[in-house]
Amino acid sequence: MNKPIRAMAVVCLLMFMGLLLNANYVQFVQADDLNEKQGNRRVIDEEFSRERGAIIVDGEPIAQSVPTKDRWQFQRKYTDPKLYAPVTGYFSYQYGQAGIERSYNSILSGSDDRLFVNRVIDLIGNDQPQGGSVELTLDAAAQKAAFEGLADLGEDTRGAVVALNPQTGAVLAMVSQPTYNPNQLSSHDADKVTRTMQRLEKDTTQPLTNRGTQTILPPGSTFKVVTAAAALDDLDLSADDEVRGGATLGFPGINYKLVNQGGSTCGGNPISFERALEVSCNVSFGWLAGKVGQEKMSEQATKFGFGERPIEDLPSAVSRFTADPDATLEPPQLAQSGIGQYEVAATPLQMAMVSAAVANDGVLMKPHLVRTVVAPNLSVLEKPEPEELERPMSAGKARELRDMMVAVVDEGTGSPAAIPGVDVGGKTGTAESAPDRPPYAWFIGFAPADDPQVAVAVLVESAQNTSDIAGGRLGGPIARAVMEAVLR
Repeated sequence: MNKPIRAMAVVCLLMFMGLLLNANYVQFVQADDLNEKQGNRRVIDEEFSRERGAIIVDGEPIAQSVPTKDRWQFQRKYTDPKLYAPVTGYFSYQYGQAGIERSYNSILSGSDDRLFVNRVIDLIGNDQPQGGSVELTLDAAAQKAAFEGLADLGEDTRGAVVALNPQTGAVLAMVSQPTYNPNQLSSHDADKVTRTMQRLEKDTTQPLTNRGTQTILPPGSTFKVVTAAAALDDLDLSADDEVRGGATLGFPGINYKLVNQGGSTCGGNPISFERALEVSCNVSFGWLAGKVGQEKMSEQATKFGFGERPIEDLPSAVSRFTADPDATLEPPQLAQSGIGQYEVAATPLQMAMVSAAVANDGVLMKPHLVRTVVAPNLSVLEKPEPEELERPMSAGKARELRDMMVAVVDEGTGSPAAIPGVDVGGKTGTAESAPDRPPYAWFIGFAPADDPQVAVAVLVESAQNTSDIAGGRLGGPIARAVMEAVLR
């Protein structure tokens, strides 16, 4: 064999080995990624023709596959679609999946490795493969109370409500307004689905966005709970200790004064720490942030979950204390940060976590939406256990702050959230936004204070026919309704 032929043989052998290695790599290493890739038509055709597993709340399906007489054999149907859309997401031939439909697609579609035996049995029995079901932690009554509470503010209202079980981290309610109807995206009418998606994507109110987990906005005075936690720990304050009050807070050499909402004096100077939280005194908490310092303030926010994506079941945004962690804040900027303004931004889920940690003796539990994952034969494949994320406060300091938040509802700005016969803790917030639009209204709270079963955060971005937007007035009644629904 001459040299050119030998060289060609070696090249062919190398090419063959490369092809063999690539085929094995694609089949065994990339297989899962390729199957899960949005737009894989072979997989989509197969999944769309299969009986997809149900998504369940309180024992009832809120998403299920129903038989059809067209080529697909099954169509996804959503019960109370607008109520649960931010959580379920959608299952669409053209646009893939979103929400739980996406994060648990392998289970719902039946392609998960844990369902291999079920697929083999279906193959032997010449039956169509079935997907497993996913049961959520949502409380149907709390979800409905949150939805109706936002709806009562007017059809143009934008906002979100998130409720957690402080002791387990289970998500009890997650509502976002405006919402959408996922049935319109699961339709088998391709033209209709395309028109619906184009309309939703062009809508400036962003109905496809889950405001509970994906929208970060200044939390305003609800962030004073974080500042209070830092002051209790770093400055070793107690509720009765005196703090700076008065109408304004100045800064040496800087032509700026921090003022209270409405120009109030907070009742004098000095005032008690508890009184400062009751009346939501900007001067007090701006002063406290300066005393604690940027480093400790940032550390305290991090302990409550800022800077991390808090939930795995849904897409979520990262809440922040500063836009640039390495930037040094000027004294007025730090004071503004201490009252939840300047660059501080948080999701409603994050602020519900703050409330939950205070209620739960300073222990922050990891939020989760899924109670159980069940195979078609009803065997339990997965049952997430409660997981501790962090301990942002000692139990003693948390109880002291909890009592201060109860005083906010009993004696201060949080009175609209009061429930007769139940000790409710809370904190209101009104955060400045753009000059041409109203502020954002916030409320966070928990109940009962001595045995917390629910912690809630309410955000109202805008409401119809109101120029007087305030966290207590708008968010308090919604929070109360959600808490009452859980406690019934």
